[in-house]
Amino acid sequence: MAPTVAVAHYPEGAGHATRMLAVADAVEERGGTVRMAGGGAGTQFVALNGYDEFEPTNVDFIDTYQGGSTWATLSRSLPASLSRIAEYQAWLTATQPDALVTDDMFAAMAASRCDVPLYVLKHDMPSLYHDRIERAGAGFHTLFQLSAAREFFYPVVWPESGGDPEAATRIPPVALDGDEVVDDAPDVVVVPSHYSSLSRIADHLRRQGYDVLDVADDEWDPVPSLLPYVRGADVVVCSGYSTIMDAAVAGTPCVVHPETDEQRAVADWLERFDVDGFAVADRPIDVLDAVADPPAEPAFENGAEVIATRVLTDLRDPDPYAESEDATVSADEPVTTAGGLRSLVAVPTLAAVAATTAATTVAPARIGRGIGERLARLASLAGGVGGRLGSAGARAGAGLRHGSSAAGRRVQQVATESSHVATVAGWTAADAATSTCSTVAGGTRKLGSGIRRALDGAAGALESAGRGLAERVRVPSVSGVRQ
Repeated sequence: MAPTVAVAHYPEGAGHATRMLAVADAVEERGGTVRMAGGGAGTQFVALNGYDEFEPTNVDFIDTYQGGSTWATLSRSLPASLSRIAEYQAWLTATQPDALVTDDMFAAMAASRCDVPLYVLKHDMPSLYHDRIERAGAGFHTLFQLSAAREFFYPVVWPESGGDPEAATRIPPVALDGDEVVDDAPDVVVVPSHYSSLSRIADHLRRQGYDVLDVADDEWDPVPSLLPYVRGADVVVCSGYSTIMDAAVAGTPCVVHPETDEQRAVADWLERFDVDGFAVADRPIDVLDAVADPPAEPAFENGAEVIATRVLTDLRDPDPYAESEDATVSADEPVTTAGGLRSLVAVPTLAAVAATTAATTVAPARIGRGIGERLARLASLAGGVGGRLGSAGARAGAGLRHGSSAAGRRVQQVATESSHVATVAGWTAADAATSTCSTVAGGTRKLGSGIRRALDGAAGALESAGRGLAERVRVPSVSGVRQ
C-alpha cells in the first residue's frame, strides 16, 4: 500500500504553501498519497494545484507583533494558536497518515501528541534575528522541532556556518516547479510578499523600458507555479524567502528588497556570505541599480526531491530492529489519540518564554500605564479561547469524509468540554497576573516572572484537562483527497 503523507504549511504568507506544495508533488511523483492542510494566504495556490486542504484556525504573529504589540500577540495570536493545535490534532487523528511533513510549528506540536512520525522543514534559525523576542521565539520552536522530528530539513542558499542548527539536514532550496511553458517571458518578474508592496518599483522599471510582470497587478491571474515565469526572466525582484528559493532553483539572478524582520534577517545573511546570484537592495533606487547590473546566475538543485525521497524511504524501509507486532488499524476501526489535547500545554509555555523575554527587553513605556487592566482582561480572553476550542471539533468534523459525522460530533464535544477548563485556567492566570501588577514596582523583570508563573498555572490546568480528555477522543480514519 502506498504511504500516506500529511503535508501541512504555515499560514503566514503564500510562500509557505508553495514550498510545501513542492514537497507534496514530489511525494506523489514517487508513489505516495498526500493529504494537505494549512489554510491562510496560500490556500488559493493549494487549490490551483488540485489539492483539497484542511484549514485550521489562522494565526498571524507577523501582524500582531511586528505590526502590533506584545499585548496584541498575547491576546490574539495565542488563542488562535490553541485552536490551531487542537484542530490539527483532530485532523491527524481522523486521517491517520503514516507521516507528517510540515513547516508549521503548530502542526508539529499536534503530531508529537498523536504519535505521527514528524519531518520538519525550516530555514529561519534563531541566529538570523537581532530582536531578542524573535530570537527567543525562533529558538523555542527550533529546539522543540529538532527534538520531536525524525528529520529536520534545513533548506538554504548560504554556506555552512556556526548559526546552523545541530542535527539538522542541510538541503538545497525548495521550490514548486510547473509544466507550463512561457513563450513570451518578461524581462523582470516582481514578486511582493504577503506583507510587502513592490508596485512602485515595478512602475519605475516599466518607465525605464523593462517588460515587467508584477504578480500583484490586478490583471494578473495566479498560476499553479510561478517558477516557469521566474526561469524565463532576466531577473526577479522579491521580498520573501520562498521566491529567493524559486530564483535559486530557476537559475535567475535575484534582487531582494526586504520588508519584514525575517526578510531583513535573510537579506543580512545573503550579504554576509556574498551568495552568488543575489543582490540586496534596501532602497527602491538600489533595486533599479541592481536590475540594471544584476548578479550572476545562481545554481541550485531542488530540495523537494530530497525530502520526498528521504521520507518515503523511511516509511517503506522502517527500522529493522523495530517490533514486528501487527499494529495496523483498519480504516473502519476507531482510533484512540494517545496525546489527546495535551499539546495545548506548549502554547502557554511558549507564551511564558516570550513574555519573560519581553519583560527584560521591552521598555516600560511600550507596555503602557494600563498594564494592570490589560492583564485582567486575560479573564475575558479565556472565554474567547474556550469558544475557539469549542469550534475545533466543528471545523474538524466539516473536513471529514465517508460516514465520519459521528466522529466530528465526538471531537466537537471533547473540544467544548476543554473550553470550560480553558476558561477556568484563564481566570486563574488573570488573577495571578493582576496580583503581580501590585508588586511591579521593582521593574519589568518582576512583571515577566509573574506573567510566566500565571501562564504556567494555566498550562497546568490545560494539561490536566488534556490528560483526562485524551482517552475520550475516538474518530475513524478517513480519506482526504486531491481533486
